[in-house]
Amino acid sequence: MSQNNLIVYCEFEDGKIADVSLELLTKGRQLASKLGVELQAIVIGDKLDGVEEQVFPYGVDTLYKVEDKRLYPYTSNPHAAVLINLFKEIKPQICLMGATCIGRDLGPRVSSCLHSGLTADCTSLEIGPHKDPKTGKEYTDLLYQIRPAFGGNIVATIVNPECRPQMATVREGVMKKEIYNSAHQGQVINLDAKDYVDDTDFVVEIIDRQIQKSKVNIKNSPIIVAGGYGVGSKENFNLLFDLAKTLNGEVGASRAAVDAGFIEHERQIGQTGVTVRPKLYIACGISGQIQHIAGMQDSSIIISINNDPNAPINTIADYVITGNMEDIVPKLIKYYKKNSK
Repeated sequence: MSQNNLIVYCEFEDGKIADVSLELLTKGRQLASKLGVELQAIVIGDKLDGVEEQVFPYGVDTLYKVEDKRLYPYTSNPHAAVLINLFKEIKPQICLMGATCIGRDLGPRVSSCLHSGLTADCTSLEIGPHKDPKTGKEYTDLLYQIRPAFGGNIVATIVNPECRPQMATVREGVMKKEIYNSAHQGQVINLDAKDYVDDTDFVVEIIDRQIQKSKVNIKNSPIIVAGGYGVGSKENFNLLFDLAKTLNGEVGASRAAVDAGFIEHERQIGQTGVTVRPKLYIACGISGQIQHIAGMQDSSIIISINNDPNAPINTIADYVITGNMEDIVPKLIKYYKKNSK
């Protein structure tokens, strides 16, 4: 089996590979090409037909499939056992997974067992050199695991010079999802679950599963009207809902607005919420802390409405409207309604 490649753990639910996994394959392809190694993917579960067609266009060279009806739905021990035992064989140099409830459960188990270390919630991944200031030893082609630290006040670059694999988790939406080559073909390696998982690992059985899908889909909305603490109240957020409805957009919020109880958490954008890339982002009463900006800075056009001309968000906004949101938003609604007929 090939060694020292880059591998992505792909989450699988309802016959589909999760978006966050496809985003990581996109990033993984870039990193693997830079390193001159294979991009590999592993999918663990049941009824894995058609997984190849989903991952190969993202540039996957080798797909490991581990199919067993006991491996779906996800439970901690069996999935961790597969990765730990497989990684001992194939010795990947890098492993990436989504910072989802599954990735947050699985990543630490695998890294702890392999003594490899893990950086959670990375916002950027790059390849580069490193010199150990103590020993003077120089390393090449390390994974730079980049994430905000100290409450988002600094951006830390974390390296793992000696232990392998270098492991990182990334939230959904942080990386861009792009097809590498729709005609790309890789090889499939079917692994027998019995070779990697002990029967005792199946001690937990899922009897019933209830999953409530989120009713809000701000991640895929091309237009987002977002409110911050400066919106002032739950009632004032109704203005933003009116504007979003007029523009056929969605409403988002900063953490300060959510913490103040103005709006529900599932609409939170930023480092502790979702990452979005809309065509238009209208920020109302948002000061623009680094944690919020991390979640929306890739928006095509950013309009800031704020009564503070020096609000940090104004430095990244394409257009700044200085004034009270209560005065400006109704005018915008009136204008759009008039001009969209």
